[in-house]
Amino acid sequence: MDGTRVFLANSNQHINIGKETHSRNGFVYVKNPHLDLMEEDILYHLDLGTKTHNLPAMFGDIKFVCVGGSPNRMKAFAQFMQKELGHEGEDNDLKNICAGTDRYSMYKVGPVLSISHGMGIPSISIMLHELIKLLHHAKCCDVTIIRIGTSGGLGVEPGSVVITDVAVDSFFKPQFEQVILDRVVTRSTELDQDLASELLKCSGKDFPTLIGHTMCTYDFYEGQGRLDGALCCFSNEKKLEYLKRAYNAGVRNIEMESTVFAAMCRLCGLKGLEQNDREQKSQEADKARLTTFGSAAIKANRTQEPVL
Repeated sequence: MDGTRVFLANSNQHINIGKETHSRNGFVYVKNPHLDLMEEDILYHLDLGTKTHNLPAMFGDIKFVCVGGSPNRMKAFAQFMQKELGHEGEDNDLKNICAGTDRYSMYKVGPVLSISHGMGIPSISIMLHELIKLLHHAKCCDVTIIRIGTSGGLGVEPGSVVITDVAVDSFFKPQFEQVILDRVVTRSTELDQDLASELLKCSGKDFPTLIGHTMCTYDFYEGQGRLDGALCCFSNEKKLEYLKRAYNAGVRNIEMESTVFAAMCRLCGLKGLEQNDREQKSQEADKARLTTFGSAAIKANRTQEPVL
């Protein structure tokens, strides 16, 4: 399912959307021709804009973007990257670039961008739209994006690291359904297998690490089969039967962002590990590459209490 299918409302018919892309300098970041007609693009939730900020100067060297739900966690990750890249003690302290808004937090350390995205599909999708436009306006290329965070484990030891090979929906299908106007648009959620393999190689011996499917749900309680929410219309037996089917389908952890994350990154060229051209800051980028992947192998989708 390389392309995008559009299912018409109240119909089983679908039409194919072509793969025409809107790109600059050979690297695809946005697929919206309307942007070229705009005098100014305001990235409202990031407190940035094409007229108010020199985005190429601020972000043009970005090679790695790490995103996670918690603002505090992403600040801690940025501080960790400061130490690893030797950026401690510089004149400019670590500052929240999005301080003018209370929606997200963003920190830049050399070629690494650390951003929070909140919880759930709506919150991360807003951030991704504006992040992808930011990378486009900044003329970034060969960018790798990694989501790090916690999740509910399924048949794995608590504290394990699950590296996602494909994100699936609640029906265990590798797809993300987005309602656009009166249409249901279905997009593929496959992630880059080379990147998953490289992350696995960077895993530490202290943490059990595996590659598996990640199931994305629309909420934390009923959608994930929890019995302690304000609403619950199923039995414990029904829950266990469903989770066993999920496990047999290859699901090893459950969270609330992976399908839209995979779909948008895939469509906009933010996929996989690619060899970067040796530019002015190539040594720093190489060091960031190893450090970022090593950290992600420790933290990415680290499971908390097992769901099953």
